[in-house]
Amino acid sequence: MRDLSLSSARFSKPTQSSQREIAFTSAESTIPKLLNLFAARAWSGVTGTTLNATAYPGLVAPLARVAAQNSCSDDAEDYVDGLNTICFNQSSDGFTTGVLAFTRTITANAVGVTVGSSAPAQFVGQILDSDTLFRNDGQAIYATPAAFANAQGQGAYDLESLLTHELGHWLGLDHSGVFRAIMFPLAPPPGQFIGDRPTPTTPDGPLADDDRTAARFLYPDPNDSLNVGAIRGQVLPANSFALATIAPSSPGFSVTGVVGAQVVAVDASTGAVVAATLGGWSCDAANPPTVFDGSFDLERLPLNRSYNLYAEPLVGLAAPANFSFVFAGLCSSSASPNCTAPPVNTNFNTRIFSASP
Repeated sequence: MRDLSLSSARFSKPTQSSQREIAFTSAESTIPKLLNLFAARAWSGVTGTTLNATAYPGLVAPLARVAAQNSCSDDAEDYVDGLNTICFNQSSDGFTTGVLAFTRTITANAVGVTVGSSAPAQFVGQILDSDTLFRNDGQAIYATPAAFANAQGQGAYDLESLLTHELGHWLGLDHSGVFRAIMFPLAPPPGQFIGDRPTPTTPDGPLADDDRTAARFLYPDPNDSLNVGAIRGQVLPANSFALATIAPSSPGFSVTGVVGAQVVAVDASTGAVVAATLGGWSCDAANPPTVFDGSFDLERLPLNRSYNLYAEPLVGLAAPANFSFVFAGLCSSSASPNCTAPPVNTNFNTRIFSASP
């Protein structure tokens, strides 16, 4: 048995009252250009990260086109080759109603494990293989924004936004509950795109500040002295008895905080969302299990700003189901003692913690 973990993250279209049956158009010939000029550069344009192409050049490897069927890992977890691949010609049971694309990642559960041509894992949780599959059953077409005005681009979803989102999963980012974020789980409607178009001076224009903060958290530049702020705390119920009916997550460990609250840091001067995170738990790898105490942690925030904090339930377009892989990974079967993640709590009102009393 391989000592690996499998997870998937999906990018869906918003639920509609009716669906149009439209012909699928393969966009494989555009992928290398889009990856080099748009999707990859969006993430490598984020300052304060080791992904940044200016501070750390040469990180984007050469691209190659393959035509073989099953170049991406399949539903049985076969064809795991250690290469990051995008497939337009592969079916999957993961394409449930409304799912346009999804990324399947293989991560290491132990130091030293490998898959295919991947290098040995240097740490637990390292991504060894990421494959993105695009729906190919005739229910969606894809185009770049420049083609939306053409006949072939009518009714098409923005391939650039989709690719940038899925590459975020390649980098390890989960979904975001921030509507403007490229990592929001729902795709823009046909004929629309997310964010600003990239420019030579702002290649990360398609990203939101929440995306940039997430990239800085996962890939912090040790030389960055600006984005080093942090806000930590707990989201607790107004009445502790409100949690009395929730079963203990592990013997001797009661649920003492709100689980699944989205905590949002908003610049008090501009009203712009700078970062958001899901809260509700704390963990220490050396001392399991996960404790569900309402903790949250917002890191890599720009200094010299004041922030208003919002703690809100996941009751909007982004629902708990869009973060199922996050919550499912909170209690590892390999950890002892084990735990059982409690249900996401959406039964509370939004709370605001102002920067000034």
